[in-house]
Amino acid sequence: MTRNAPKSPPVAEERLPAPTEPGPLLPWLLAALKPMSRTKVKEWLADGRVHVNGKSVTRHDHALSPGDRVAVAAASPKPKPPTMLERAGIAVAYADAAVTVLDKPAGLLSVATEAEKLDTAYSWLSADRESRRLSPPVVVHRLDRDTSGLLMFAHSLELRETLQADWDQLTKRYQAVVEGTPRDAEGLVEDYLHEGRDLKMRRCVSSEPGAKLARTKYKVLKSVNGVSLVEIELLTGRKHQIRVHFAALGHPVVGDSIYGTGFDPAGRLALHACELHFPHPVTEKLISLRSPLPAALKRLTAG
Repeated sequence: MTRNAPKSPPVAEERLPAPTEPGPLLPWLLAALKPMSRTKVKEWLADGRVHVNGKSVTRHDHALSPGDRVAVAAASPKPKPPTMLERAGIAVAYADAAVTVLDKPAGLLSVATEAEKLDTAYSWLSADRESRRLSPPVVVHRLDRDTSGLLMFAHSLELRETLQADWDQLTKRYQAVVEGTPRDAEGLVEDYLHEGRDLKMRRCVSSEPGAKLARTKYKVLKSVNGVSLVEIELLTGRKHQIRVHFAALGHPVVGDSIYGTGFDPAGRLALHACELHFPHPVTEKLISLRSPLPAALKRLTAG
């Protein structure tokens, strides 16, 4: 069964009085649209906005006949130029006077480093807000360079402090594709982590200097093709926490070049910040945002 093609929406237009005598289109239009300037009328013709008997006409010498239906179509809205964020391939998941939440692509830094100061989520958002004469953003939290998904900025230091004071009310969920299938369909990983001189995070005992408690809750959503799609809720926010915990379980995140096995079918780290729920720092209303799993990661668990 063949589906009918959708009909185009009708074009808004203004009907003009019908010609009473034969003659070329342009002189008749100049008289019908008086006192509009000749230049403007010719622009409308060139833009295809003049319709005769339902068809767009652009020729000045188009022959009119008595009784022809002549109308002028409404101007099509001009497309807006891309914003600074759109040019960088960064979508805005939520924005108001207090906060902006970006949907950060994988491979983009959250903030500047010694090696890269310009191509970051913070820099692009700063440039976008500056172009609109708005205050610079303030970092609320970060995502690893290779992690995609929801990343929040406040629009003042005071607003950031309000958000961080209510941090226990904020929920961050991730989706990850991990190697193999975890033995338990859901569980809680809880141990201590510390950062070594090589900047890698490692599990440790609580008494070790710099040790910080890390708690990760997870649920296996799907297992196929030797990998599993896992939903994760961070109960603490330690550096590389998800990556270290799943590597310790024997199921490293796919594409993890630091803690994983080198298995990288998607060409990126298979970790995505998919949900963010937080009380608004001004209205206290719960804001709930979700970002869909990127196509490159969906393909890993297709079938």
